[in-house]
Amino acid sequence: MARLRELAPGYRAAAEALRLRIQLVEELPVRDEVQRMAKTERLRLLEAMRRDARDGAVVCERYYDRGYRCNERLVM
Repeated sequence: MARLRELAPGYRAAAEALRLRIQLVEELPVRDEVQRMAKTERLRLLEAMRRDARDGAVVCERYYDRGYRCNERLVM
C-alpha cells in the first residue's frame, strides 16, 4: 500500500493537466449566450477540480508532518 507522500505527485500531475485544460477552454470562441454559459460552467467545474487536486497534494505531502492541520474540506 502506498504512503500518502507517494500519492502527492499524482495529484500534482492531475492539477497541472487540469490547468492546461482550463487554458484550452479559455481560448475557445463563444458565438452566443448559450455557449458562453456552457463555457463559464465548464471553467467553474475545472477550477474546482484543479483546486481539489492541489489541496489533495498538499494534504498527502504534509499529512505525516508534525503539527500539520489538515484542510477541513478534505477529511481523511
